[in-house]
Amino acid sequence: HKARAMQSTLSRRDLLRLSGSAIAGAIAAPFLAACNTMSSVLAPTATDALAAFPPGFLWGTATSAYQIEGAVREDGRGPSIWDTFSHTPGTTVGGATGDVADDHYHRYQQDLDLMQQLGLQSYRFSIAWPRIFPTGTGTLNHKGLDFYKSLVDGLLQRNIRPVATLFHWDLPQALQDRGGWENRDSASWFADYAAAMFAALGDKIPLWLTLNEPKTVTQVGYIYGAHAPGIRDPQRAYTALHYMLMGHGKAVQAFRAARPANAQIGIALNLAPVYAAPGTTNNAYYVGLQDGFENRLYLDPVLRGHYPNDIIQALQKQGIDIHYIQSGDEALMGTPIDTLGVNYYNPVIIDDNGNHITAYPTTEATWEQVYPAGLTDLLTRLKRDYGDLPLAITENGRPSTDAQPGTTVDDLARIQFLYNHFQACARAITTGVRVTSYHVWSLLDNFEWNQGYSQRWGIVSVDYATQRRAPKQSALWYRQVIQHNAVQPVPGA
Repeated sequence: HKARAMQSTLSRRDLLRLSGSAIAGAIAAPFLAACNTMSSVLAPTATDALAAFPPGFLWGTATSAYQIEGAVREDGRGPSIWDTFSHTPGTTVGGATGDVADDHYHRYQQDLDLMQQLGLQSYRFSIAWPRIFPTGTGTLNHKGLDFYKSLVDGLLQRNIRPVATLFHWDLPQALQDRGGWENRDSASWFADYAAAMFAALGDKIPLWLTLNEPKTVTQVGYIYGAHAPGIRDPQRAYTALHYMLMGHGKAVQAFRAARPANAQIGIALNLAPVYAAPGTTNNAYYVGLQDGFENRLYLDPVLRGHYPNDIIQALQKQGIDIHYIQSGDEALMGTPIDTLGVNYYNPVIIDDNGNHITAYPTTEATWEQVYPAGLTDLLTRLKRDYGDLPLAITENGRPSTDAQPGTTVDDLARIQFLYNHFQACARAITTGVRVTSYHVWSLLDNFEWNQGYSQRWGIVSVDYATQRRAPKQSALWYRQVIQHNAVQPVPGA
């Protein structure tokens, strides 16, 4: 019951919306974000003309290792912080763990066949660091590496582009015991792991992503403690963020040194356009501040090579000691990347008092406000403020309630959601934004972190008792989108 209470108050990205507003009430920083806020546009509707996408645009899905693989004690894999966290009573809904999840480690060939049947052109997955280095550093575990070699070869044989994420939250527990991301050495640990992966698979993987959603790790894992490693300390949170971003920079440098043929590298950031609530008149300060904590704190170091000054001042006024920032650190974080991965789920709406409000419909994940126009605003803002960098939609999706898991579920709400967001993406492309691919979250129903198995995000339904897979109606509709490289009508609309 404690975990279910957490579900309503400490959901994954719901927490992300709280951090900036909590700080906003306690500090006063100059408002420097007048040109960083996003202009609202009308949400797409089912009556819009069906959008076509540019030739060569890639359609795919996304997953992460701990959410689907299972086999947590097999073939030399070491424990991760999520193994430790999920086995701690009261941390997940129903006491769920990723011990088995979708058993993808044993069933990946079946899952590859599913991807091929759906016509996927790109597949984003993550590599479990503790499968490669069971203690985080030292001797490489070849059995773990062999799994990813087989996965990548299977993708290539099916003409599906592999997109590999190096860190999707499953830090080796042995490194956490040495201070984890709060240890300055963690940046080098990560770079060494990345270099090993580039040496082993660099020429077979066209797109590498260093970190997934450092904002989630910082806020949900280190401020609110609802994700691994379960820490509640802002000082430790922003220290960890700094070394994560340094690790990103070092990994990009290792990639450049390895020079894998025809490959690119980037990072996946979860970004949220920030808007004044309808009818408000006096909240420009709060909107700008929240934009800093939601977006610029992550975008500016990676794309400009420095933190936003107003947010650093805000942190200091909150009592954060920024001694961890040393000369040269920010330039390292800004080592040029090739592509920016964009995870989009919801906007943030701010009232006159700096509070977050719900202004749009929500999904089964109550933190997720459905506002497709926010994706258009976000993508156009990225080009306007950060230049003409290629963008990949690395996550976008919604959960559903499935009455009969493992069967072809009629998930019309997900189809409508994807329809509207694909249309919103197309709008940005027509303005000149270079969006290269779109990865729906997620391929499979899976372990949804502290929500356990209570939410189903997949376009493929999974019966966890039997591990039976079945494409939902959204998957069959998505197959048509991919075949035509254009948005398809919503069934029954």
